[in-house]
Amino acid sequence: MRYGIHLPQFGQASGPDSVRQAAIQAEDLGYDDIWVSDHLAVPKDAQYPPTAYIHEPIVTLTWAAAATKRVGLGTSILVLPMRRPLVLAKMLSSLDIMSGERLIVGAASGWLKEEFDALGVPFKERGKRTDETIALLRACWTEDPVNFDAKATGGNFVNMRANPRPNRHIPIWVGGMSNVALDRAIAVGDGWHASGSNKDDLGASIDRLRAGRPEKEFTISTREHWDALDGDVDDMKRQIAKFQEQGVQHMMFQPRQRYADDWLRSVELLWEMTQGV
Repeated sequence: MRYGIHLPQFGQASGPDSVRQAAIQAEDLGYDDIWVSDHLAVPKDAQYPPTAYIHEPIVTLTWAAAATKRVGLGTSILVLPMRRPLVLAKMLSSLDIMSGERLIVGAASGWLKEEFDALGVPFKERGKRTDETIALLRACWTEDPVNFDAKATGGNFVNMRANPRPNRHIPIWVGGMSNVALDRAIAVGDGWHASGSNKDDLGASIDRLRAGRPEKEFTISTREHWDALDGDVDDMKRQIAKFQEQGVQHMMFQPRQRYADDWLRSVELLWEMTQGV
């Protein structure tokens, strides 16, 4: 099992100093990767996400990358149809190159309709925009020049150059629990990243994924909203064991603490918990 930890990217716990400190702490403790989330605009009375104060994910991850040397860098999850594919391809390839090839792109189609409305992106088109964006990312990262007719997201690439291209295959872990998302992961993903799942609803999804992508290199990952300061650590250990039995290879934890010092302490205790599994 590999373990990741969410950075204090939002709310009162967040800020340049706390993000930098958390990134260094995660690397020093031994976490495999550090992660950020993605929301650009949130309705005033929304129950989730719990705060509208959230730093932009790629900028935050770049800041964390500059403070570290080894730890992986992940997005959980970039909402692809909310962004221009060419700009995103350039930003992600630049981040991967400058960080020393550490990026994992967790990507999905999104769920918050009001956010799409604020951006002027048709909510009902998010699926085909997601598929096209993944295809265009791959084209920009592997082809020179690029020829691509972007019917869903707009744009026509005819002998266009979009360097720098990354020096490796950047992994894309597709998120989402729907059958459409699972089929997308099977078709074009390097892994699957389930957000906020639990051990009781993963079995059927993993069976479906492994039937389509049996290779070990296809990563099964889950994100858990766990906090070692106010959670049942023994129960968390039992759940990790169950996840392992089901074939989960990677887990990312997101603490719930409101203040930076408490967040960092929870991260430390979560790491200690994983060493006792």
